[in-house]
Amino acid sequence: MEKPPLPHLDNVYFPVYTFVGGIQMTHTVTLKELRPQLPRIANAVERKLDRYIVTRHGKPVMTILSPDDYEGLLETIEILSDRSALRRIKKSMKQAREGKTSSWEMVKRRLDQLSA
Repeated sequence: MEKPPLPHLDNVYFPVYTFVGGIQMTHTVTLKELRPQLPRIANAVERKLDRYIVTRHGKPVMTILSPDDYEGLLETIEILSDRSALRRIKKSMKQAREGKTSSWEMVKRRLDQLSA
């Protein structure tokens, strides 16, 4: 059986990763500009999880992002490709909107009971 297509990843990543607190996290830099700015860009990628799209002759040729950011994107793709996990996430979001939530104390009690 063929799996239905996944949601377009731009719809998933753009709102989550591009803006945090109104600050743009994705920047575009030309290859020529990148060379002298590389130490500063490396610091921004490491410390602020900024992303850089590097262009050559106006066309994107690579993206620079932190290893943690990269791993997070891979994990997100893996979760989105698991239809069962996606259904559980959607169900949980619906329950949260309906106010069907548990307090942190209740969750801790349940975890303690499971580990006993």
